[in-house]
Amino acid sequence: MDTAELFQRLGLALAIGLLIGLERGWRERDEESGARTAGIRTFTLIGFLGGISGATTPFLGPVPLAAAALAFAGAFTLFQWRETQAEGSFSITTTIAGFIVFALGAYAVLGDRAVAGAGGVAVVALLAARTPMHQFLKTLTWPELRSAILLLGMTFVVLPVLPNRTIDPWEAFNPYDLWLITVVLAAIGFAGYAAVRILGERWGLLVATVAGSFVSSTTVTVTNARLAAKSDSKKYPFLALTICIAWITSISRMSALAVGINRALLEPLLVPMLAAIAVLGIAALYFYLRSSPNRTGAKEAFGNPLDLKFVLSLGALIAVIAVAAKVASDSLGQAGLLAVAGLSGFADVDPVTVSSARLAGASITPGQAAQAILLAAGANLVTKMSAIWIAGWRFAAPVTAAGILAVLAGAAALFLL
Repeated sequence: MDTAELFQRLGLALAIGLLIGLERGWRERDEESGARTAGIRTFTLIGFLGGISGATTPFLGPVPLAAAALAFAGAFTLFQWRETQAEGSFSITTTIAGFIVFALGAYAVLGDRAVAGAGGVAVVALLAARTPMHQFLKTLTWPELRSAILLLGMTFVVLPVLPNRTIDPWEAFNPYDLWLITVVLAAIGFAGYAAVRILGERWGLLVATVAGSFVSSTTVTVTNARLAAKSDSKKYPFLALTICIAWITSISRMSALAVGINRALLEPLLVPMLAAIAVLGIAALYFYLRSSPNRTGAKEAFGNPLDLKFVLSLGALIAVIAVAAKVASDSLGQAGLLAVAGLSGFADVDPVTVSSARLAGASITPGQAAQAILLAAGANLVTKMSAIWIAGWRFAAPVTAAGILAVLAGAAALFLL
């Protein structure tokens, strides 16, 4: 590297030490001068030491850098030990921070500057988050920790080892895709629990509903219907409101997906989709006016952060529906795009939306593609309306009525067009 680049890299090493030294010095700013082992100046010099040691590597090899690292580690550890002995403290955070600053200073000279800078920012952010992180640990329960570990295991241990191909004669059962859907279902439930825990019952459930519906509105519908099944009738209106919001979000998302792929679908889809959304919006307003701010049922129903039995059962059901839809569509042969869309829509709308949008203007007209997408949306809404009956007829009847009116409104708009 040339001299200008070397100066830039050494400046970055200094900046990393200065940044972390600011946080360490601020935390101990009330201490008298000389009472601290390492503050803003010391950490800045540690970063520079790492940078200078790294700069010698291209000329002298890795031995001087290793020797400097060992010498620094020994001296810094000794002085930190003396400080902790004097204060009666057992914290080793500052010691580890000093090692990291030295390593980042060396890496800033020898490696990628962007990575070194990002590492420094990440370290200072972690150090500065001491108080909220400790407070978080005090409020964390064992079921929450267990559920988080289980979700991470499902994602990073089980998912990578599954075959990403179909293994059945109908080419419909993909273990990787199915488990990915199961992980998404579990993540949505966990996110709903976290939202309720952080934001409170009312706002937490609304945020979880909207966010979850961008991934799987069917799962959100089933989850909120299960909340209703565990709640008394006074909490029905608010939970019905959340389901209407989930359906509105789903229709809006699939419309945006279709138009984003093919702008020619804007005209044939706009009016039918807006008609359905308008009906659901009126229903949502009705349920909102009937709901009580303090009666949601979310807190009691979200007692388990991760209901693994329910998630696995729902994943298995989706697999069965996917295979059944594929077999039925194959048996129809060339019966038409609408038949396939109607059958597939009971399980998922995205495959029909994407495939129809890509075919529009090529092998089929935009109007035919819009009909297939709308039919899939209607079939999917039928699936959701069927799912909410697990909460009983007193909850499901008015929500189902809103869904039926939305389907009829969309169909009427399509017919008029």
